[in-house]
Amino acid sequence: MTFIDAAILFVAGLLSGIVNAVAGGGTFLTFGAMSVLGIPPIAANATSSITQFPGYITSTLAYWSDIRAIWRSAVLLCIVSAIGALGGALLLLALDNPSFRAMVPWLLIAATALFAAGPWLKPKPKPGQPAAVGSVAGAAMQFATAVYGGFFGAGMGVMMLATLGLTQSGDYHRLNALKNMFSIVIAAVAILIFVSGGVVSWPQALVMIPAVALGGYLGVWIAKRVPQNAVRIFVIAVGLFLAAYYFLKA
Repeated sequence: MTFIDAAILFVAGLLSGIVNAVAGGGTFLTFGAMSVLGIPPIAANATSSITQFPGYITSTLAYWSDIRAIWRSAVLLCIVSAIGALGGALLLLALDNPSFRAMVPWLLIAATALFAAGPWLKPKPKPGQPAAVGSVAGAAMQFATAVYGGFFGAGMGVMMLATLGLTQSGDYHRLNALKNMFSIVIAAVAILIFVSGGVVSWPQALVMIPAVALGGYLGVWIAKRVPQNAVRIFVIAVGLFLAAYYFLKA
């Protein structure tokens, strides 16, 4: 890895943290930067998961008061999330790079479309906060989301908020707290599988992790000054560019 490569990765990580703080979708940037620099897609995907993990933890800590009240009733969905993430991550490792590379543009188009539709997929507040979290339908939807998160991850947060909004009661903050908690479980399981599978590019990860953390801090300041729609348009453009890049490369 050259100095220029490291600089590109640091800037991508910094922008990723900012974008996640403002509108979400930072995975597109970390995955994209590694792809353009020639990192194989499986390694780029696995490494991107690691770079985003600290952000899941800090987001969950921000909702700690909400999570304290619901974590016991959410244990079942945490288990479902872990099993789904395990399946998705193992499925990724079962593929070779050419097979995964052929799937990436379609995954990027789907994730970009999901991200673009995010404002319309945000759950509407529901009255009440039941003692239990989830149902059979909720567990099935969470399992599917976790499989996707373990396999690819981009757009997972938007997908999870949408499915939780369909199956859970409570206001937006409660649903977002659940989403953050489940994201930690999904990412942790996927990371363990990726590390054990030896597909993580550690030098690139070590450059981007502090950059993502710094970007998340700066993003709070930027979120108050930059229109969220402008950031969303930027992320959508990056997603479409990456999809075109992989289509042409294929």
